[in-house]
Amino acid sequence: MQLPHFLMLQADSAATAAAGAGPEKISLFHLLMEGGALMVPLLLCSLVLVYVFVERLLFIRKAGIADPSFLPRIKDFLDRGDVAGAKAACRTAGTPIARMIEKGVARVDKPADLIEKAMENAGKLEVYQLEKNLSVLSTLAGIAPMFGFLGTIAGMIILFFNVQHQGFSLETIAGGIYTKMVTSASGLIIGLLAYIGHAYLNAQINKNVNKMEAATVEFLDMVTDNDAHL
Repeated sequence: MQLPHFLMLQADSAATAAAGAGPEKISLFHLLMEGGALMVPLLLCSLVLVYVFVERLLFIRKAGIADPSFLPRIKDFLDRGDVAGAKAACRTAGTPIARMIEKGVARVDKPADLIEKAMENAGKLEVYQLEKNLSVLSTLAGIAPMFGFLGTIAGMIILFFNVQHQGFSLETIAGGIYTKMVTSASGLIIGLLAYIGHAYLNAQINKNVNKMEAATVEFLDMVTDNDAHL
């Protein structure tokens, strides 16, 4: 038996509309929401990660700015015996290298080993300032994947709960799988970014430390040459 003509037209229209609609798309926001309550601490981890990385990056880059004329100007002051002028130039520069050199200038009349020791102690304090809050990134690199793993466990609990109470079907297990996969992926991504950020900032700090060591050697050579001429 054939269907009435108007029913056949409605069926064809519905089939055409379904075919034109294509596969359903899902937004990133909707996907993240499927992760459940554990996405809140992961979101906080990501915000802390961005803040600490940007703040440390700007601080380290500012500390690494070097004026090629700084040490020659300090040498000119010391050649003229103007220790006060050399200290003022160091304070004006305001960089880790300048603060370290200032400690050496303050002891310019002391033996070279005492000057070196004072500058070394000042350098340690400057390195500590550069590394401040850097441990936060290493902590995030460890705990973010743990939150993701906790999400995996929560997802499995949801999955088995749904299967127990609603029977085994794709609809009942989808929620648990969403929670499991979304939290695991988010935790791993945040942990990976924190690890990369920590390694990158450490490399930038090492560059600054090398500059500080080179400036120390150059200043000690400068002082030694002045003593040799006296």
